[in-house]
Amino acid sequence: MQPLASAALQGLLTMGGLIVAIGAQNALVLRQGLTRSHVAPVVAFCTVSDWVLTVLGVFGLGALIAASPRWLEACRLGGAAFLLLYGLRAAWRAWRGPAQALVAEGAGQRLAPTLVATAAMTWLNPHVYLDTVVLMGSLGAGHPGAARVAFVVGAGAASALWFALLGFGAAWASRWLRQPGVWRAIDAGIAVVMLWMAVQLAWRPLGAP
Repeated sequence: MQPLASAALQGLLTMGGLIVAIGAQNALVLRQGLTRSHVAPVVAFCTVSDWVLTVLGVFGLGALIAASPRWLEACRLGGAAFLLLYGLRAAWRAWRGPAQALVAEGAGQRLAPTLVATAAMTWLNPHVYLDTVVLMGSLGAGHPGAARVAFVVGAGAASALWFALLGFGAAWASRWLRQPGVWRAIDAGIAVVMLWMAVQLAWRPLGAP
C-alpha cells in the first residue's frame, strides 16, 4: 500500500505545483468565480479536462508528443498567438473599465458560450499539454501497475481541489472584490502574465530549459 500512497502523493504535489501558476485557464475560472457565473460547470470542466489529459500522458501519449518536434512547434506558434490575443483582450478590459461593465459581461453570458471559452482556454493552450501530458505523463509512466493509477488519482485530486478553491473561493469573496480598482488590477495582471507567456513561447521552444 505504501508505493500506492507514495505515487498518489507525488501526483497530488506535482500537479498542485504546476496548476497553481496563473494562466489562461486559471484566469477564466477566477473571472467566473468573481462574477458568480456558471462556476460549478466551469470548475468541473477544467478538472475533468486536466484528468483526461493526465491519463493520456501517463498511459503513452506524453512520450509520443515529446518525440514529435513538428507537433511541439505547432503548439508553440499557435499557443503564442492564442496567448497574445487573450493578453491583449485582458489589457483592453483593464484600460477600459469600469467594474460594472466587467461584472455584467461575465454574469450575463450563457452556459454554452462560457463552456466553449473554457474549452478553448484548456485545449488550445500548449502549456496545458506540456504540463499534464508531457511532464505529468513522463512522471506517471515511471510507476508500475496500480501505482500508475494512484498517481493519476492524486493528480486529479489536485486539479479538483485547486479549481474548486479558485472558483468557489472567488465567488465567496466576490462582494469584496468588485471595486473598480481590483477588477482593473486583476485584468492588468492577467494581461502581463499572458503576454509574457506569449513572448516566451515565441522565442523559446517548448521543453527548452
